[in-house]
Amino acid sequence: MKLGIDASRNRSGGAVAHMIGLIGAAEPEQSGIEEVHVWSHAKLLRALPDRPWLVRHNPPELERGILSQLYWQRYRFSYELERMGCGIVFNTDAGSIGRFAPSVTMSQDMLSYEPGEMERMRWGKARIRLFLLRYMQNQSLRNANGAIFLTKYASELIQRSCKGVSNVKIIPHGVHESFRGCKNPQTLSLYHEKEIQCLYVSNVATYKHQWHVVRAIAKLRSAGYPLKLTLIGGGDDASQRRLDTEILASDPSGAFVTQHPFLDNDKLPQIFSESDLFIFASSCENMPITLIEGMAAGLPIACSDRGPMPEVLRDGGVYFNPEKPSSIVSAVRVLLDNSELWTQWAQRSMKISDEYSWKRCADETFAFLAEIYKKDMR
Repeated sequence: MKLGIDASRNRSGGAVAHMIGLIGAAEPEQSGIEEVHVWSHAKLLRALPDRPWLVRHNPPELERGILSQLYWQRYRFSYELERMGCGIVFNTDAGSIGRFAPSVTMSQDMLSYEPGEMERMRWGKARIRLFLLRYMQNQSLRNANGAIFLTKYASELIQRSCKGVSNVKIIPHGVHESFRGCKNPQTLSLYHEKEIQCLYVSNVATYKHQWHVVRAIAKLRSAGYPLKLTLIGGGDDASQRRLDTEILASDPSGAFVTQHPFLDNDKLPQIFSESDLFIFASSCENMPITLIEGMAAGLPIACSDRGPMPEVLRDGGVYFNPEKPSSIVSAVRVLLDNSELWTQWAQRSMKISDEYSWKRCADETFAFLAEIYKKDMR
C-alpha cells in the first residue's frame, strides 16, 4: 500500500505544524503502508523530517497563486497519484477539490461554520470567500470515504451543516516535545517581587480578541497587579489597526504591552519558558494548538469559554468570555489571588496535555487510513 498526502494548501501555522508532527512521529509500516508521498510547496517539504519511506513532490503550480493550486488539485493530482501507484489519498485540507478515490479528508478550519463569526466581517471578499470555502469543504467531506475531525465539538458543529459524512474519526493534534515542562509550575508567592509576564500566542483576527486582553491587563495594572503582556503573531490589516488603537489607548507609553510578529515554532519554547501566565482569548477554533502548547509548558491558563476550548483544557484552567474585558479581568484575578490554585491548575493542564502527542495522532491517523483503504478494496 502506498499513501498519497495532499498538503498543497497547508500554509497556516497549525496546518504546517500538523504535517511536521505527523511525519516526524509516524510509523506507517505498522499499518501496512510502505511509502508515503507528500505533495506540497517547497517551504513545507523542506521542513518535513527525513524518513526512509517519505517521498516529496513539488509541482510548479504549488509555488504559484491559488488558482494555479486549485487547477493542479482538480486536473493534475489524480494522474500524479496513479503514476506513483498510490492506493489512497489523505486530504489535509477540507477545501480539497481533488477527485481521487478512495480518500480521507481532514477538517482543520472552523471559521465558516462557527455561528456569529462571519457576521463580524463586513460584506466583501473575505466574507464571500468563507461562504465559498464552506461549500467546498462540505462537498469534500461528503465525497470522502472517511473524515477526520480534530475535536468532538468541531465534528458535531460541522456535521450539522455538512450532512452525509461517512466513517468519522476524531483525532486531535499533538504538541511538540520541546514545549513540555519548559516552565515548572510554581506558587504565586514567587512572583510578588517581580512583574508577571503574560503571554498570548495567536494571529491577530476578528475572533482572537487581543484588544480585549490588552484592556483587561490595563485594568489589572490599575488595580495594582504588576503585569506585562507579550503578544506573538501578526494579522490582517483591520484587526491589527484595532489592536494598535487599543494599545495606544491603554499603554500610550509602551510600558507593558509588547507585540512580536510570527515566530518560527522552534523559538516559541523559549518564549513560554520566560512567561508566567498564558492567556487564550479566541472565540473560534477547530483545535487550538497554542493552547495545548501553553498547557504542556506548565503555565497557569486563563482561557476563552467558547468553541472546543473547554473540551481541550477541561478543568485545567480558568474560563472567561473573550468579548468582555471585565470577564478576562475576573478570570486572571482568580489565578493571581490564589497561589494554591495557580499551581494546581498548571499541574492539571500539564497532565491533560500528555494526551495530545504526535505519536498518538500519527498512529491513529495511519491506522484509520489503512482501515478505509481496506474497506474500499472489499
